[in-house]
Amino acid sequence: MLDIKWIRDNPGKLDEALAKRGAPPAAMDLIKLDERRRDHLKVLQDLQNRRNDASKEIGRAKGSGDNARAEALIEEVGALKAEIQEGEETERRIDAELEDTLARIPNIPLADVPVGEDEADNVEARRVGEPPQFDFEPKEHFDLGEALGLMDFEQAAKISGARFTTLKGQMARLERALGQFMLDLHTTEHGYSEMAVPLLVRDEALFGTGQLPKFAEDLFHTNEGRWLIPTAEVSLTNLVRERTLDAADLPLRVTALTPCFRSEAGAAGRDQRGMLRQHQFYKVELVSITDAEKSVEELERMTSCAEEVLKRLGLSYRVVTLCTGDMGFGARKTYDIEVWLPGQDTYREISSCSVCGDFQARRMGARYRVTGEKAQRFVHTLNGSGVAVGRALIAVMENYQNADGSITVPEVLRPYMGGLERIAVSA
Repeated sequence: MLDIKWIRDNPGKLDEALAKRGAPPAAMDLIKLDERRRDHLKVLQDLQNRRNDASKEIGRAKGSGDNARAEALIEEVGALKAEIQEGEETERRIDAELEDTLARIPNIPLADVPVGEDEADNVEARRVGEPPQFDFEPKEHFDLGEALGLMDFEQAAKISGARFTTLKGQMARLERALGQFMLDLHTTEHGYSEMAVPLLVRDEALFGTGQLPKFAEDLFHTNEGRWLIPTAEVSLTNLVRERTLDAADLPLRVTALTPCFRSEAGAAGRDQRGMLRQHQFYKVELVSITDAEKSVEELERMTSCAEEVLKRLGLSYRVVTLCTGDMGFGARKTYDIEVWLPGQDTYREISSCSVCGDFQARRMGARYRVTGEKAQRFVHTLNGSGVAVGRALIAVMENYQNADGSITVPEVLRPYMGGLERIAVSA
């Protein structure tokens, strides 16, 4: 959420930023709403001052024996009390309207974010590794998995419908191995603390990270009023909700391996075959809580941590800077990491790392204090996939496939696979 004071002082900058995102101007509407709130607060304050003055006058009138004056003042105080109560209700309505309007305004992109409309305007930052060369036509992951008898979409659809998968035997173990490998890498080498977090969260948690109110259709809602997390970012970032941290304790870096649940609203017809776009999938999430000065530097660090996963797996990838029109609602800058998929003959997103500034912190009430300073500051938050486990499984299958349909297990995963070197059709 943006600071209304900053908007009042910088209306042109807000509308310029919104234009870069392809959104309509909003500064004047927000300022008018805030002025209405401020005007109403002044009226309410005047009423409260008059009530206080009248209450004091009652005692003086009684002391001087002016009972008629005292009775008139008592009647006035009663009327003022009713008017103030009504005014306070109006204040709550105006506050709610202003907060809801502010909550729907996206974050301000950093100055170096490329301006563009959609993914076609994203800018490639670098490529790492060379795509493998095959002396046969490489297959997509679903053809490989089904031929091995270890991946079943049809039975999953009978259980849960479209966009679900069941994995069996060595394929299920390979998925688990990937998640464990990522967690071990981030916790033992990259300085992240592993967390086990709730998968069901309240409205306030999703509001804090920006999924609500604008993106409710992308989520799964339970009958009891909770939501299934679309990413562990929600739970991990809200660990600092309504807290004040010491600057000396920053940065705070946490990670979790969790299932994630997404409705994939608006994705009809896209990636319907296979595991690329599922309602349920595993992901290792990285979250950093920093001070204002180090958040941009932390984005580079976080992205390098996610990249290291792919380097250790021996996968070719590229890093792309998202343009203003393709960037997420709460982000100030985002790097997408796209892994090479031979079966599709293209790069596909496997991680997205974003710096959000104090946008989420304002929604969560998350602050930090600097020694010697009276005023507290809002923390800066970052989140990134480190990486999506299902998509890593797809990438390993396609990049390590053999002509006979078997899959070579990357060396770094073999300790997690009991030493297994190759996944093949059982004899």
